[in-house]
Amino acid sequence: MTESDFRKFALALPESEERSHMGHPDFRVRGKVFATLRYPKRGWGMVSVSPDDQSVLTRLQPACFIPAAGAWGLKGSTTILLRSAKRGLVRQALEDAWRNKAPGSLVVKLSEHATRRKK
Repeated sequence: MTESDFRKFALALPESEERSHMGHPDFRVRGKVFATLRYPKRGWGMVSVSPDDQSVLTRLQPACFIPAAGAWGLKGSTTILLRSAKRGLVRQALEDAWRNKAPGSLVVKLSEHATRRKK
């Protein structure tokens, strides 16, 4: 998994856009950040998933998916060591993070997007 792959997966989600926050590229849906690149440093990403999703990710690949420090981590913010992470798992984590921040009306578009991708 590369930063380029992470960016491509994030931007493929409905109405996602790239901006910058505190010197890091971030990805937003309707203004809400769902993922960040280069946090805590180059070669890492971060997703804002639910605590339940975080628990699953950290069990599946504990060396790659690590809760962020402090209160953010307790709320589901999860860092990802990209070079070792499985592409499919990162894609799923990005979709979960997007779903966590997107308004309900857009979640339907994600389902449609996933159906088209499988064909």
